[in-house]
Order: sequence, then C-alpha cells, then structure tokens
Amino acid sequence: MIRKIIFTVVVIVLPWTIRAQELRCNIQVNSSQIQGTNKQVFQTLQTAIYEFMNNQAWTNHVFTNEERIECNIMINLTDHSGDEFSGSLQIQSRRPVYNTSYNTTILNFKDDDCRFRYVEFEPLEFSINEHRSNLTSLLAYYAYIIIGLDYDTFSLYGGTAFFQKAEQIVSNAQNSPDKGWKAFESRKNRYWLVENLLNDQYRPIREFLYRYHRLGLDVMSSKEAQGRAEIAESMQLLQKVYRQKPDPYLFIFDLVMSAKADELVNVFSESFMAEADRVYNILVEIDPTRSDKYKKIKEQ
Repeated sequence: MIRKIIFTVVVIVLPWTIRAQELRCNIQVNSSQIQGTNKQVFQTLQTAIYEFMNNQAWTNHVFTNEERIECNIMINLTDHSGDEFSGSLQIQSRRPVYNTSYNTTILNFKDDDCRFRYVEFEPLEFSINEHRSNLTSLLAYYAYIIIGLDYDTFSLYGGTAFFQKAEQIVSNAQNSPDKGWKAFESRKNRYWLVENLLNDQYRPIREFLYRYHRLGLDVMSSKEAQGRAEIAESMQLLQKVYRQKPDPYLFIFDLVMSAKADELVNVFSESFMAEADRVYNILVEIDPTRSDKYKKIKEQ
C-alpha cells in the first residue's frame, strides 16, 4: 500500500513493475516570450527533459507504475541565444491521500536562476560525482528534492538519503559560474533549500511533514477528528522552529507554508472552536503574511 514505509521487505514483482521508475513528471517548456527563432528546438528540449526525468532510476527501490510520484516542471524561457537558454523553473509535486481521490501539494516553488546550455539532439548526461551540465544538475537536484520530500511524508526522516544526493550536486557546482548553487548569492536558492532540509536544528519541520501527512491526512477518511487533531498537534513543531530559528528568513519554513496554507484553512474550517482557535493562533504567529487567509478558519 504505502511504498516508503517498508524499505526492507522482499517482494515478488512482475518484470514490468521493476522497470517502472520513480517519477511521473510532466514537462512543459514555454518559449512564448522568445521571438524570431526556430521553435523546434524547444520541443526537442522538452522531449529530452521528459525522458531524462522519467526514464532514469533515481533510487534502488521498487516502484509500481501506480506509485510513481506525480510532479510538474515548467520551464519558462525568456532568452535564447545559440545554445544558451535562460528563464525560470516552476517545480510542483504532490502525493495521494490514503483512501481518497485527493492529492495534496508537497512542493510548489519557482527557481528564477535557470540558465543552461543545450545542444539539440545531444543526450542529457548526468553524474552524481561532477557538475557536467547545469541543465542536468538542475533536473537531478529537483528530482532528489521531490523524492526526498515525498519519502519524508511516508516515513519519519525517510528522505534523508535523497537530500544528501541533492547536497552532493550542490557541492559539485560550487566552482561553476552558474547561479543558484552558492550560499552568498541568495537566502532562497538551491544551496539553502538542501541546507535547511539537512540541518538538525530544523528537523522538527520534517517531523511535521511526516505527522501531517501519514498520521493526519492519511487517517482522516476513516477517523476525521483523530487525523485533524494530529495535524493540530504537529503544528507545534513549526511553532518551535519559528521561535528558535536564528535567521529572520528560513527558506524551508516558507516553502512548507506556501504549499500548505490553503489546505490548513480547509482542514480546520470544519474543526470545533477550541481546536480552530489554537491552530489559528499558531498560524498567524508563524506565518503572519497570510493572516487574512487564516481568518477563514474562525469564520465557522
């Protein structure tokens, strides 16, 4: 049923099950802002990225076709000259909630430092040991982030090994001229995302992800009040990090809240008054920029 909880169980699988990869990644390359150029190269690029993301084995775990992680990557290109491309990258991922048709958002992030070289029809090559290409490093980095976050929602700290892979990609890129990989460039880039995910001081955020999804949302179809109560309790983990964080801006914290704000409103709009008040007070403390949104929790 849940793939990440039972890593060590030996299973018997059919040959086509073994071939199923981890991601079901929809790719869109948007070149509408670029005029007067050969549009075929953008379609070729889109196909190459699709095959790169969906046909590689990113882990050594067995996935059935139904278990593949649903995600989207949209590359919005704003400039193209020769083999050089630049723009932004929108990354989204989601996972199903047990015993429902509902999919919950795990990641929704826009990376504005998207610049890479691509030669049409050349294969996209990646190595975990070196920064061969900014395009493949970018794609592989987000593949591991997507998988790691997904695993974190099914088992406590289950995504660590994949975040470590993403960290290695960041390390490989430190001597490259490409932006988005270095600590001094921004507080909201690839370096800081994986640093936050692996920083022990912020581990309660990852515990929140597990409890919120596996012990909260996944049980709500049969035990709604119990699942909602677990989510309410897990909110204290975010509050703890918020009160103790040394930096005024914490990237992973902002990423989690942007993915979950609307869903939290929906979950607790059906809660009893005391629970709703408690969650509301936590939310307006830890995420004050969305206070107007959270007011809906109290409008019962």
